[in-house]
Amino acid sequence: MKLSREEVLHIAQLARLGLTETEVDRLSEQLSDILENFEVLQQVDTSDVPPTAQSIPLQNVTKGDEAAASLPQSQILANAPRRDGEFFRVKAVLE
Repeated sequence: MKLSREEVLHIAQLARLGLTETEVDRLSEQLSDILENFEVLQQVDTSDVPPTAQSIPLQNVTKGDEAAASLPQSQILANAPRRDGEFFRVKAVLE
């Protein structure tokens, strides 16, 4: 399918593109080639292919949640620059 110059300009207007004359000529040829490739694909018999949303099966790759023992509080607070009993002490952000 060969696209005309006017069709390319219309597509460019819909996409809000400002094209030069050389770009219009180049895109006319490139878009026509793409449409010709789709015409070839439309001739392929796909009547035996079931419709699907995915071409390969999906599998979950996330790790499930498992309860595990936590570190002791003394070990967690060991490298704290400032402590206040069992808590981290931080500078006030808002006065």
